[in-house]
Amino acid sequence: MNTLKFMIVGLIFSSAVSADGHGWHHGHHHGHGPIIRERIIYMPPRVVEYVPVPRYYAPPPPPVYYRYEQRSPTGLLGGVVGGAMGYQFGGGDPLAAGVGAAAGAWLGNGRY
Repeated sequence: MNTLKFMIVGLIFSSAVSADGHGWHHGHHHGHGPIIRERIIYMPPRVVEYVPVPRYYAPPPPPVYYRYEQRSPTGLLGGVVGGAMGYQFGGGDPLAAGVGAAAGAWLGNGRY
């Protein structure tokens, strides 16, 4: 008799009897609405296009205009002599030495 009870209980709770989805172990649904399953839609991976970083190009150098060099060794010598003379005549005054150097350079470069 015990064997018959175990067989009956086994048939009631077996997966063969409750395989229709309405059994006691399947989902515990309380309502009678439809079962909605998640739809899986395949999306192709995004194509990432790498754009190279713009390079910095330095501006072209300014045009070089060749002009006559206005300085000369005689102007340098005139500035030195004028500075010394201005220092002597000014009694050691630095302003007089500067004025004498400027005048000597101006005269030494041919501006007379």
